[in-house]
Amino acid sequence: MAIRPILIAGDPRLTTPAVPVTVFDDELRSFVDDLYETNTAAHGAGLAANQVGDPRAVFVFDLVDDGRRHRGHVINPTLETSALPETMPDPDDLEGCLSVPGERYPTGRAHWARVTGLDSAGEPISVEGTGYLARCLQHETDHLTGRLYLDRLIGRNHRAGRKMIKIRGWSVPGNTWLPGTDHDPFGW
Repeated sequence: MAIRPILIAGDPRLTTPAVPVTVFDDELRSFVDDLYETNTAAHGAGLAANQVGDPRAVFVFDLVDDGRRHRGHVINPTLETSALPETMPDPDDLEGCLSVPGERYPTGRAHWARVTGLDSAGEPISVEGTGYLARCLQHETDHLTGRLYLDRLIGRNHRAGRKMIKIRGWSVPGNTWLPGTDHDPFGW
């Protein structure tokens, strides 16, 4: 297993839709292990393959919601949700992203989500949840469609996100951070 560098917003690999996985072998299982290890080192709730520069449609998640740990991975995910909010999110409804290190913005998400797909052995899998788990499933599936959570921001939050990208110089490819080695941008 290996901890991989995480791409930062501005890299075109983060906005390129993932390609479906067709080969389920030891290399894929090893890659999933790397995603878990990288996510753990980064203190993340989830991590998608394109966040480490891999184009495959794979994500992992590992989080605690309502006192229960949820850990798993989904390959070639398909997302279903309850209705998405259409109003400005609560200012305390913050979301962050390992590819937008150190930043958090109010982001509206559906309260319920279900992702179906495959596990690393090619077997069908379904993960369903509400609250934080639902947010994570939506967030990671968005990554695999080439969408960052910043793209979901509205109003003043959208403007603040765009300004932050410009100030940080994240409008160019190639910026990364290495969990466990570089300064932890979220201060965990």
